[in-house]
Amino acid sequence: MKTLIIITAGIFLFGMNSCFYDKADLIYPQTTACDTATVTYSGTVAKILGSNCNGCHGGAAAAGAGIKLDTYATASTYVTNGRLLNSMLHNGQASPMPKGGTKLDACTINKVSSWIKKGATNN
Repeated sequence: MKTLIIITAGIFLFGMNSCFYDKADLIYPQTTACDTATVTYSGTVAKILGSNCNGCHGGAAAAGAGIKLDTYATASTYVTNGRLLNSMLHNGQASPMPKGGTKLDACTINKVSSWIKKGATNN
């Protein structure tokens, strides 16, 4: 009986040691700086829109409520009226995007914001 208690306690303690805190962003914070100084439309913003927005808002996609973001000309309309950045910020001033998804990370939003603050040029 004493052996059974010792074995059970050993298994319990071993099990407790295998627990972990599954929040990698808190345990291993991002140490690289977010480069917003070299942001361009073609090199940065178009890629962000392509990977996060154009599934619904590009090409022949029908899910985007008629909003197109797959070219500079079409995206610049939503930059000018503020809807592009407000959608990314989830601040209540435009529909939060990506729809049904989580807010884009701060670095990505900061890159788009930096490009807009610098005049949102087609570069």
